Amino acid sequence: MLDRISKASRRDVLKGGGALIVSFSLAGSLDTALAQAPAAAGKTVDLKEVDAFLSVDPRGIVTVYSGKVDLGTGVATALPQIVADELDVPLARIRLVQGDTALTPDQGTTSGSLSIQVGGVQLRQASATARAALLAAAAERLGAPKDELTVADGIVSAKSGKKVAYGELVGGKAFSLKLDANAPLKKPADYKLVGKSIRRADVAEKVMASFTYMQDFRVPGMLHGRVIRPPAIGATLESVDERSVKDIPGLVKVVRDGNFLGVVARSEWGAIKAARDLKAAWSKWEGLPEQAKLMEHVRASKAVKDDVTGNVGNTAEAMARPDVKKISATYDFAIHTHGSIGPSCAIAEFKDGKLTSWSASQATHSLRKQLAKMLALAPDNVRCIYVEGAGCYGRNGHEDAAADAALLANAVGAPVRVQWSRADEHGWDPKGPPTLIDLRAAMDASGNVVAWESEFFIPRQSPGGSIVPLVAASLAGLPADDTFSPGNVFQNSNIPYKFANVKAVCHRLETTPFRPSWIRTPGRMQNTFANESFLDELAAAAGVDPLEFRLKYFDPADKRGREVLERVARLANWQTRPSPQKQDGNLARGRGITYVKYELVRTYVAAVAEVEVDRSSGGIRVTKFYVTQDCGQIINPDGVKNQLDGNILQTVSRTLKEELKFDRSRVTSVDWQSYPILTFPEMPEIVVELIDRPNEKPWGAGEPSAAVVPSAISNAVFDATGTRLRSVPFTPAKVKAAMSAA
Repeated sequence: MLDRISKASRRDVLKGGGALIVSFSLAGSLDTALAQAPAAAGKTVDLKEVDAFLSVDPRGIVTVYSGKVDLGTGVATALPQIVADELDVPLARIRLVQGDTALTPDQGTTSGSLSIQVGGVQLRQASATARAALLAAAAERLGAPKDELTVADGIVSAKSGKKVAYGELVGGKAFSLKLDANAPLKKPADYKLVGKSIRRADVAEKVMASFTYMQDFRVPGMLHGRVIRPPAIGATLESVDERSVKDIPGLVKVVRDGNFLGVVARSEWGAIKAARDLKAAWSKWEGLPEQAKLMEHVRASKAVKDDVTGNVGNTAEAMARPDVKKISATYDFAIHTHGSIGPSCAIAEFKDGKLTSWSASQATHSLRKQLAKMLALAPDNVRCIYVEGAGCYGRNGHEDAAADAALLANAVGAPVRVQWSRADEHGWDPKGPPTLIDLRAAMDASGNVVAWESEFFIPRQSPGGSIVPLVAASLAGLPADDTFSPGNVFQNSNIPYKFANVKAVCHRLETTPFRPSWIRTPGRMQNTFANESFLDELAAAAGVDPLEFRLKYFDPADKRGREVLERVARLANWQTRPSPQKQDGNLARGRGITYVKYELVRTYVAAVAEVEVDRSSGGIRVTKFYVTQDCGQIINPDGVKNQLDGNILQTVSRTLKEELKFDRSRVTSVDWQSYPILTFPEMPEIVVELIDRPNEKPWGAGEPSAAVVPSAISNAVFDATGTRLRSVPFTPAKVKAAMSAA
């Protein structure tokens, strides 16, 4: 059990300038009024400064300022572990401020599994720089050589017995130091916390329903807002009859700005009723493609450029050889919504010409710029504060709810809370775009792969960032970003295998049907699905065991990749044989193996899925999922295991069930019945093996394991039935159609 800071109150913990502060005694507990305190005057957020990341008060309490935020990923525990170890202070004396633009540095969007790999490494270097400075100050204070000093629990001791605490050396003052890239880091062998499964500070309150999510957060004097959405995505607002809501108690204002239409009321129910009853006329619009012809639409979309992500040898020449067998296949991946369990929510307040925005944004510094642009404010007059939301992993509707709240608060001159409905979330959050992939290979008479070609039809990415345009700004005709940000979806289009001739091309499309954004493991999941499934097709064509086939073409220098594959095979008791196996009966069972080297430069993951396929219904059940992961140095093993469990469950859901439904005007899958997700009885057993490498750099532990799930399931279904599934989601109707066509 973690030590607790004695006699600490929520008010004490939140006296950090209005930020939401997590400590190991009080994680998640918030008083409604406490987020109103002004930001600390003169607090730097310069990434080059130690003071941007750390402060020490006179009691020796260390406050860590992180631009990376905890989305339920456990980094609010892991980041303090890193700092506590590097500074030699008890974990109970660490407090964490996350995602407050007035207090935390801009470390980039919390995405891409970079919170530890980038954010944690920056904090480690800041802590090492601070420790070196504190030891130098202690040496002078104690009159002892620096190299003879020891530190324990934030107290520096000399051989003479003299001691001085960090709080006495710097308490309440600035370090005024630049980050020193050469400041000596602790040796991994000396870590006491890194590599240990420290209990997360937030879980108990989440389980007991006492955690304060953004959806629970309140500020004094707050009003409630709702936005009336157009009945078609591109519809124009023609008229509004405000008399239709004049009798609703507590209605404050109907707000119209261009095509943006909202209501503000004194109660949430009043806002809901006003939004429901307000009569408005909209134009017609039918600009979406036919869903039944979505992939034809994708293939016909204009490509603005081609990115060649792999080019080895001469595939055209190899494919033209008369002695080779050519194999080809097309894979596709549906449009997905984020499906956040808690719909997006935000609060905005204007005071003295300055805007404060509370939301669950994963990118508060970017949101600050967007809100400033939309409202013609100087960025210094906008403060965005992160409050954890109930479900995220990607750019969902949080930023859009923040923009809604800002427009409504500006219109009524009071703080406004906007809580999206389920229909808002499913209908109006940005989407994970559709993906279409063509694959071709040539094999010689001995079953050797002599050429591999792939073409990916994926949206373009605007240069220099991950900004997704705000719906409110677009509807209101206010300054908005004209950007495309699907999330580096070209990654893992190239393959980690050593074929003599390889060419991978990404056709970057000018448009995609819905406003795109990144959703868990963007591109890497879709591309790995196609590549690893097609590799299995080649193994089957060669009559070779799928594991042996992969290892045959492995880079001999990449020993870590080989190790994860071999270890997951042992973990799953892999039996060497080609796929598919021969079996009779209605219920077919199979296993499938898969592998990814994330972005071809970091975290290694290998997996085996075991499935049951009901031939008569077409239903697939994933019964067991084995995964081995090497993400370098592990900070908190239990936290990493949590991430793998969550990734696998979410991606099994995405693979088997999830698909955005729409007509020519709008999204029609606006509830859980029309957009089903995995249920508790359908959850597979998950077996995780982690390879800890304490002397290596820490890599991303979150996203990579999601990348392997669709291909593992596809390969297992093929092993069970001899039917190859190439279109996500693997619905019963698709499975039955594929088996009938086989």
